[in-house]
Amino acid sequence: MPTFRDLLNDAKAQIAEVTTAEAEQRLAEGAVLLDVREADEFEQGAVPGSVFLPRGHLEAQVEGRILDKTTPVVVMCAGGVRSAFAARTLGELGYADVVSMAGGFNRWKDEGRDWRVPESLSPEQRNRYQRHLLLPEVGEEGQQRLLDAKVLLLGAGGLGSPAALYLAAAGVGTIGIVDMDVVDDSNLQRQILHNLDRVGERKVDSAKKTLTLLNPDVNVITFDVRLDASNILDVISGFDLVVDGADNFPVRYMLNDASVKLGIPVVHGSIFRFEGHVTVFDPRRGPTYRDMLPEPPPAELAPSCAEAGVLGVLPGIVGSIQALEAIKLLLDLGDPLIGRYLTFDALEMSFREFRIRRDPANEITWEHRDRIQVVELTDHCSPAPLVAPATS
Repeated sequence: MPTFRDLLNDAKAQIAEVTTAEAEQRLAEGAVLLDVREADEFEQGAVPGSVFLPRGHLEAQVEGRILDKTTPVVVMCAGGVRSAFAARTLGELGYADVVSMAGGFNRWKDEGRDWRVPESLSPEQRNRYQRHLLLPEVGEEGQQRLLDAKVLLLGAGGLGSPAALYLAAAGVGTIGIVDMDVVDDSNLQRQILHNLDRVGERKVDSAKKTLTLLNPDVNVITFDVRLDASNILDVISGFDLVVDGADNFPVRYMLNDASVKLGIPVVHGSIFRFEGHVTVFDPRRGPTYRDMLPEPPPAELAPSCAEAGVLGVLPGIVGSIQALEAIKLLLDLGDPLIGRYLTFDALEMSFREFRIRRDPANEITWEHRDRIQVVELTDHCSPAPLVAPATS
């Protein structure tokens, strides 16, 4: 009968082993580090960015965690034994480029290479977010990023309601809400954060009650203020991104200029009758609101929902897309709507996409951020000067 040593030698004869230095180089070149230790070991220290999958679950779960079997994989355990067996198993499952790291995490740590004690989810959080944890693109590390994220919502109305609900449900740890209105009966046709018992309450207070009841992990910060040039920079600074549910042009242009100055992405949404629009303005990576619309249209060509009406379910669709785009930005997932303007026609049930390009005449840019002066529109038709003259 073969001994354990025989089995280990047989496994090592069928795989490739690398040193910790070679493993570090492979990771720098894009390889995935698969940590097959047990949960208690992982919680005491891990290599940032590693994929954690205990050896006992490897065969059943690895194909859901590392989807592309051509991906280079470095397998790591505590000392190099379990990783050798795991590497052989991955080869048997069809993974084409797998190596085991000799010496494991213990040697990696002793040599002073990068490691840290990972933030871990509580048992209650693991249960709440288990569907996220099953997604290899999210996992525990991604869920922790959501819990550490800070998102500001402009408005607790039609667009802000579904966006806030889904962001809170997803576990976004800090949600700021800006709104200075009160709940009215006429809001309830579409503003699902609120209910009849809240009529007459401040919208931010009603929203906070709903979101904290939905998810106690979420810290809701309320701003019961009118945004203006004197406070907008202070309000939006410190947040990772802004979900824009504003319904007027002065706030949209002011938000654009403040977000460009601070380099904060904005997930923009708007609705009108049966139509919805969504895009992402990231001043560091793509066009902004002023590239799309250098000046606001005349007021008579831009009626509000209060004047033109809106189908109640429409903001639910658009706000949900905004929440999705926000989560994609926070987790660096997929292809966000940067430079892409998505329109939705509820009557046709159709989506169309248009490209937005940078306007070379636009001076409100990330490159000119130090010269941007955030001011309010002088009227609804033309913006005031917003860029200070360059100084020598």
